Amino acid sequence: MPLHPAIAAVTDRIVERSRRSRAAYLALIESSRRRGPNRQVLSCGNLAHGFAACGPHDKNALKRGSAANIGIVTAYNDMLSAHQPFETYPALVREAARAAGATAQVAGGVPAMCDGVTQGRVGMELSLFSRDVIAQSTAIALSHDMFDAALMLGVCDKIVPGLLIGALSFGHLPTIFVPAGPMTPGLPNKTKSEVRERYAAGEATREELLEAESASYHGPGTCTFYGTANSNQILLEAMGLQLPGTSFINPGTTLRDMLTVAATERAVAITALGDDYRPIGRLIDERAIVNAIVALLATGGSTNHAIHWVAVARAAGIVVDWNDFDRISHTVPLLSRIYPNGEADVNRFHAAGGIGFVFRELLDAGFMHEDIDTIVGTRGLRAYTEEPGLRSGTLQWQPAPIESADSAVLRPAGDAFEAHGGLRLLTGNLGRALIKVSAVKPEHRRVQAPAVVVDDPQQLRDRHKAGLLPRDFVAVVRYQGPRANGMPEMHVLTPLLGMLQNQGRRVALVTDGRLSGASGKVPAAIHVTPEAARGGVIAKLRDGDPLLLDGDTGELRVLLDDADWLSRPSAPNTMPAAQDIGRALFAVSRAVAGTAEEGGLSISCGPQMAPASDDEPPRDPEYDLGAAAALAPHEEKDA
Repeated sequence: MPLHPAIAAVTDRIVERSRRSRAAYLALIESSRRRGPNRQVLSCGNLAHGFAACGPHDKNALKRGSAANIGIVTAYNDMLSAHQPFETYPALVREAARAAGATAQVAGGVPAMCDGVTQGRVGMELSLFSRDVIAQSTAIALSHDMFDAALMLGVCDKIVPGLLIGALSFGHLPTIFVPAGPMTPGLPNKTKSEVRERYAAGEATREELLEAESASYHGPGTCTFYGTANSNQILLEAMGLQLPGTSFINPGTTLRDMLTVAATERAVAITALGDDYRPIGRLIDERAIVNAIVALLATGGSTNHAIHWVAVARAAGIVVDWNDFDRISHTVPLLSRIYPNGEADVNRFHAAGGIGFVFRELLDAGFMHEDIDTIVGTRGLRAYTEEPGLRSGTLQWQPAPIESADSAVLRPAGDAFEAHGGLRLLTGNLGRALIKVSAVKPEHRRVQAPAVVVDDPQQLRDRHKAGLLPRDFVAVVRYQGPRANGMPEMHVLTPLLGMLQNQGRRVALVTDGRLSGASGKVPAAIHVTPEAARGGVIAKLRDGDPLLLDGDTGELRVLLDDADWLSRPSAPNTMPAAQDIGRALFAVSRAVAGTAEEGGLSISCGPQMAPASDDEPPRDPEYDLGAAAALAPHEEKDA
């Protein structure tokens, strides 16, 4: 099927926009490639340090220098259910590498924090910047000139983007991501949400709430809703960086272990020492980034990736923005309903046909680039329309089901849930923002109501308890962007706002912060750019200002006379400066962080990709889908 003209146009614009920075990036990784396996040029003392703790077999292999050595970068900890299974992976990988005539070493560990634990807590203010720390930690792990390829062990929200950014700084190395899989089904997500809303209304006890949460999050593996962690997995497959169909195989199974072995064998096969060299910096090109965005929007994935994949692209010298996301979302259909966009969990999605079904439908309809290079060989993305299984104890791939096994969860492109994808760009006199329309029922996508303005989510809950909220309102939570406090998630407000919406009230959220990938139901304009702390006009809003949020038309505006509105002074941030439990350590990150649309980066990322770079190309008003009025505040640069 020919590529859809809108997808081709987006790709062409990204290629042209990225021409200089992509060329510079490819020159960097080519220079690293020409130096060859760097382990061979280490001094004897350097090399001896690198294998001192190895056993005799591995030490001899590393002394000879002719076999591949695989570096393992792990996000293992046993507090996170998604990463607890990685505890046993290094031993399995080392044995598989030896059987393939190679060696493997744990190159380093990276931090992995859980937004599920830090929701509504001050620790959430470290969350976004943890991605950049993970990227730096990955670079440190790979800096020892000991490795010919890398295996990345990570699943969750900021961990995968951080590992990707770090791996791309060593873009000459082949890199494969090895997932751990989702936990088995527990308490249905809809039931859990109902208990949360009853608790917010004072109709359920804390004991009932904890019992519901424990029944939902109950064992090893990723949380089963379609949030940022599980969106990560689909995006990795769309870029060809995981083995096909491996994302949603449960932990602790024979198939899961055999797939980890297969990933190790493939890493050994694609190093520069062999004849099938596949460095990650070349695999992640403009087509791969577009495929990832298509997969995200066609499945109703996490809003967080409108930040993270901008940053990932920049690490490969590729410049994407929210115009690209919006144009693709207006082009691709919504093919899946997974909580919070529906009632099913990812296990049910996988059983209905899963990633292989979705990718085949998108490829056959011309919505994805089939001709990309991947870790698995010459078949391009078509290889990812297959799924793994055991046949007589042997690992084999076969085509994904032709028909969906559950049309309430998964549908073909010709019978999609909606004609458009999951995210929408909002523009107007408040700046630029995003809304996840796939999680919001059509009758709730437009809200016109007075503003209730706070600088702290807790202030909104306090007003509710005091009976001070109007019947219909738009909650404005400002000073929550990267520069202000690290851009925490506002998921803590979802139960309250969802409960009020259930009562027939018209409510919405506007914030320069983030919203959890698990959030939905209530219309929310998030990632408002420019943020309040960078002079964004969201800081001018006052209680009672009439606001319009329309997810269908893409409007976000205050309904006031322009002269009066623009002359109004900004309100200062009323929250005290962060000084406790680690937040002071990230003061530099907050001070240099780029905008949300630039990825919220607090580190230099890719050639000429420093945060808020003046090298950004001018925007194309026609490409902005009629939102030219919002370009001026969006283009504002720091002095």
